[in-house]
This record gives sequence, structure tokens and C-alpha cells, in this order.
Amino acid sequence: MLDDNVLRREDRRANSTGRPEDRGPYPKEAAAPSDGFTSKLARELASDLLERFCRYVRIDTQSRRDRSGSPSTPGQMVLGRMLVEELLAAGLEDVQLDENGYVTATLRRNVDSPAPVIGVLAHLDTTPDAPGGGVQPIVHRGYDGGVIELPNGETVLDPRQMPELQEKRGHDIVTASGDTLLGADDKAGVAEVMAAVAYLASHPELPRPTLRVAFTPDEEIGAGASLLDLDGFGAYCAYTLDGSERGELQDETFSALEAVVTVQGVDVHPGQATGKLVNALRLAARIVSLLPVDTLTPETTSDREGFIHVYELNGTPAKATFRAILRDFDDDALRRHLALLEMTAHQVTDPEPRARLAIEIREQYQNMRRHLERVPNVLAAAEAAIRAEGIEPVRRPIRGGTDGSRLSEMGLPTPNVFTGGHEYHSVREWTSVQDMAAAAATIVHLAEAWTRPEYAATGEGRARAAAPAALSPAENRSNPRS
Repeated sequence: MLDDNVLRREDRRANSTGRPEDRGPYPKEAAAPSDGFTSKLARELASDLLERFCRYVRIDTQSRRDRSGSPSTPGQMVLGRMLVEELLAAGLEDVQLDENGYVTATLRRNVDSPAPVIGVLAHLDTTPDAPGGGVQPIVHRGYDGGVIELPNGETVLDPRQMPELQEKRGHDIVTASGDTLLGADDKAGVAEVMAAVAYLASHPELPRPTLRVAFTPDEEIGAGASLLDLDGFGAYCAYTLDGSERGELQDETFSALEAVVTVQGVDVHPGQATGKLVNALRLAARIVSLLPVDTLTPETTSDREGFIHVYELNGTPAKATFRAILRDFDDDALRRHLALLEMTAHQVTDPEPRARLAIEIREQYQNMRRHLERVPNVLAAAEAAIRAEGIEPVRRPIRGGTDGSRLSEMGLPTPNVFTGGHEYHSVREWTSVQDMAAAAATIVHLAEAWTRPEYAATGEGRARAAAPAALSPAENRSNPRS
């Protein structure tokens, strides 16, 4: 059960503002779930799922961009070891935690008819973009539709600014305490996979193919799938649990590049700098300032529009570096964004012959749609599973990427399924217990779907499709003076 550190909110009638003033221990016997469950199965999964989720989010698994090796942080190994113990206790086989932080396991099929091996995945790490240590989950039972005020950081969840929250009236909402991430991205997915496979293992009457489970490190820094041994994993296709709103099924992501722009200047004592100093930090800042402000930024784009996002700038007069991510659903448009960045950088540095410019470009992932459209049965099975839970699937592109982007590119078709989490990468992150339970139930239905003849007839092996050429290889682009 949940330990005594879980903050909860059993009765909101005395305080419509949503302050979590009741912080007693979670009861040893969970109260009857609130309304909002999509099925009896989801209701049955909810208690175990919530226990797991609150246990996992307390482990600090933030990844770090400035670390080499895999995983980038030791907390991911801590969570990995916990999952290994729980997978073994649930009766799964081939349970492993490798040196790179990948957890894998197998739940054997219980049907005699041919059925392909299906993978389910989630990622261990949380984003480095907001504080992630010392997470204290708070369960707000029976959300009344009002503002939720969190105890720390003056953080509020206002349904007037979060329409998805307004729709969860009556749900059990989980938040952090206001000054950290919750970690629903992607520990909601981890908990959903764990709850689903444990349920399937304990219910042999439910038909299933062989399921391969994987929990990957460092997804948030773009390295989550790169070291997964696909031949050893042995799946025909897979599904990541890393989406958001209930019912989402995502088969299209951004294509993504990362740019590291470095300017080297000439540093001189400021008292003797006349005619000598070349301030690299000012040059780098000028490049950033000349990039579009009213267009091509995350805050000014939506739907299928791409962007250039500068997320880090540091340096000295001698050397300055900024990092940017470039995103678009269309590869030609992405190339134009890159050309604009390069042109702007040269426009600033070329007039100063003593400056040195280096631009390093790294492809992070490709739009998964180009791979998934070749295997329509993979999406059809997922749609059938979501409908079996009483939910109409919502197909929408992801303004981001998942491990499935890279896995699909590597030859393992992997669309993305909802988890129920919202406001990712912020201290306002929250999730609905009911929607998490619906996601876990969807995995159970997905297992059953792949035992049906229309899907099982695909046979063994991987649903490979010839991959298009990479958008842009990793490369260094420097001016002639570098």
C-alpha cells in the first residue's frame, strides 16, 4: 500500500479552493474509487496502479544533458532495480537490468494459436527542465472543478487556464507539492505498464500473446531507445505509454534536430580592450536576438507549425555557446529552419574576421509516421483496444517526440498511447487516476486484440519497413576561419 508520506485529499467540501489541508496517511484499505472510471476493469486496476505510481515518483530519476554514458543519472538505476524486483514478484521471466539502465522482461503467451510478440514500453527518466527531487505526491480525491492550490511555491492549477482539468470533475487528481515535477512523464506510463502486466500474469484466463516489456533511460534527453537491443527484444511491434489526454493514439511526431552553436572571440583585459576585444558572448546573444520572435518559436506556434527554440546560452567574452532544438512535421520545412539558423549565425560572425563560428547539428529523431504508415495493422490493433475500453480513439500528432520515434526509425514500429498526464515538464504537472487506469486497461485489451486472427496472422518476427534516409547526419558546420 501507499506509505504514510503520501499526501491526500479525501473531502473537498469544506474548501472549494482545492487546498490540500488534509494530509493524513493514505488508508491501508483504499476507499471506493470516485466516479469517472471507464470500465470495471479500470476500476479494478486503479488501487494497485496508484500505489505503484506514488512509489515511483518519489525516486529522483531526472536525466542530465551534461553527462555522458547511459543512464545519465544513478536514480534511473535505482528505479530500474525496484522494477526488476516487482517484475519477478509478478511472475515475469527473462527479467534483466543491463549496464546501460534498460529493464526488459517477458510475459509468455497463453494461447496456442500463432500470435506475434508485442512490446510495451515507458521511460524511467524525468525531464531536467524543472526541479525533480523530493517529489511528494498529493491525491486530491473527487476533484470538484475548482482551483487547486498546492502547498509550496504558490503554484495553482486553474481550470480556467487548463480546460483539460475542468473536464476531470469527480476524478481523483494527483499533483506534486508545487515546487517539483510530479513525474507523470513518464512514471504514469511505467506504473500503467507494471499494473497491466501484473494483472495479466495473475489472470491466466485472459488471452494474450507473448509480451515484451521495456523501460528505457534518458528519453528526455533524446537517448532513450538508442541502446535497446531490438533483435534481443524480439517484438513484431511495440507501443510506448507516453501520451497525455485519455484516448490519444499518436502515430506522428516532429522530426527533430539539435544545434549547438559556438562562437570563439578574443578576450582582453577590459581596461586594455580598445580595438582588441571580440566579445563572443555578445555575438552569440546577437545571433539569438536576430532569430524570429513573433513566429517560429514554441510560444507562437501550434498544430502543425514548427519552430526554433533556443533553450540555453552561456559563455564568456572568450567563448560562448547556445543550444537550440529545431522541430517540424515536414522535413523540407525543418531544413529551412536549419538554413535560417545558419544564415543568421554567419550574418553576425562573418563581418568580424577574428571570430570563430562552429555549428554542430545532431539529428534527434524522425517523424514516426513515415514508418508506421507501412504497417496499418499496428494502429488498428491499438484503436480496437482503446474502443474496447469504451473510449473513442483520438488520432493527433505529437508536438514532440517519444522513444517510439527512434524505435520506428530503427525498424520497430512503435506508436504512442495516452497515459492521462498533463502539464508536463512543469511544477504544475498533474494526472487523473481514472485516466491512468483507463490506459492500463487499454494495455490489457491490447494483449487480447493481438490474439485475434486479423492481427495474429501477421506472423512472427518484426514488422519491418524500409526506412527512408536519415534527415541529416550528425555533423559539424564551421565557417572557413574555424
